[in-house]
Amino acid sequence: MLAMNKNRILGITAIAIAVTVIVSSCNNKRSTGWEYAPNMYEHIAYDPDQKNDNFKDGKTAQLPPAGTTPVGFVRFDYPNTKEGYEQAGVEVKSTLPQTQANYTEGKMLFEHFCSPCHGKTGKGDGLVVAHGFPPPPSYSTGQSSRGGNMKDLTDGKIYHTITYGVNAMGSYASQLDPKERWQVIMYVHHLQTL
Repeated sequence: MLAMNKNRILGITAIAIAVTVIVSSCNNKRSTGWEYAPNMYEHIAYDPDQKNDNFKDGKTAQLPPAGTTPVGFVRFDYPNTKEGYEQAGVEVKSTLPQTQANYTEGKMLFEHFCSPCHGKTGKGDGLVVAHGFPPPPSYSTGQSSRGGNMKDLTDGKIYHTITYGVNAMGSYASQLDPKERWQVIMYVHHLQTL
């Protein structure tokens, strides 16, 4: 009889706890329960498009001060003009070390990004030419559309062309970061001698 009363007490207690949990959980519809990491739901930082009284203009997203350069950004302050091209050709020189690793990386980047038009050997016989596109000039024997021989192109002129593009060639600034452009230029100088 004692065991039966014990089971009955435990059963009634379990039912009472279950009813309490159900009633209390249904009581507040706005509660999401316990938050594991409340700062993920209620962050203290301002969103970029949010009003912010900490600034005179009331905007959170502020323009950086004039003349500042973002971390990791490399300036190329030559305009996308013939004059900018010629000026870059005289003033811009590669500072990248002439190492085998840079040359190998430049070759790989050239084959990936440039050879579809320029061909693997830079002769202007890439795959797109077979599909009816006009061939680019050969690096070793061709004439530049901006004047002069392709084999005489300087670091700055090639860098300017990769950055802005010319004729049918679009800009590769979004595909090749500045270091990768210098690596490609290192390999293009090799192709100019073939």
